[in-house]
Amino acid sequence: MTLEEYTSIYTPEDAVGWHCIDAHLATLYGERKPRHYAPPLHFIAGGTDPLDGTSFYDHPGDPAHIHVVSYGLSALYYDESAVGALYSGLGFELTFRVVPEPGEEGDPTWVTGLMNNLARYLHDSGRWFEPNEFIPGNGPIRLGKDTDITGLAITEDPELGTITTPHGEVRFLQLVGLTTAEVEELQQDPTVGAVEDLLNAKRAVDPLLVTRL
Repeated sequence: MTLEEYTSIYTPEDAVGWHCIDAHLATLYGERKPRHYAPPLHFIAGGTDPLDGTSFYDHPGDPAHIHVVSYGLSALYYDESAVGALYSGLGFELTFRVVPEPGEEGDPTWVTGLMNNLARYLHDSGRWFEPNEFIPGNGPIRLGKDTDITGLAITEDPELGTITTPHGEVRFLQLVGLTTAEVEELQQDPTVGAVEDLLNAKRAVDPLLVTRL
C-alpha cells in the first residue's frame, strides 16, 4: 500500500492496526465478541502497562479454553511513517490459551498481567521474541497459584498465524506453559531445535497447545 492509498482510505482517527487484528480474529470467531480489558491509564500517558489491552475469547475446541490476544506490541494506530514497513511495531502480538480453573468465575485476567510483564521486559530491553524460544520463570507463571507451570515456550499461534497490515507484518506468537521438568530439560539444552522438539511432542497430544495450570 502506498502512502497516497493509505491517506485516501484512513484518517488520523482510525486505529488501523487494531482494526486489522479485529478483522483477522473475526475470521476465526465470527460474531462472537471478546471481553476486552484495557489499562486505566495509557502507557504513553504515564501508565504502567505497556499493552493497550487484551481480548478474551471463548474457544469451543478440545479442550474448551479461553484464548487471550494482546494489543500493543504492533503499530495499532494511524501512522503515515509506518506505511510500507516490513514489520508492524515489533512485528507480533502475544496469545495464550488456557483452560479455566474449576470453580473460578470470570476471566483469567492474570494472563493480562503476565503479558504486560513480558511487554515491559521487551520495552525496557529493546528485544523481541521469536518462535521456539523459552522463558524460565522464578516460580509459577500465575502468582499465588500452586501450579507446576513455571515457564513459557513461544510458538506461532496455530490458528492465527501471520497477517499483513498497512503497517507491515504482524505475527501472533503463542505463549505455551511449561512444567518445571520441561524448563529444566531446556536449560540443559536451550537451543531452538530442542524447544521445537518439545513443542512438537506436546503438539502431537494437543494441536492447539492449551495450557492447563
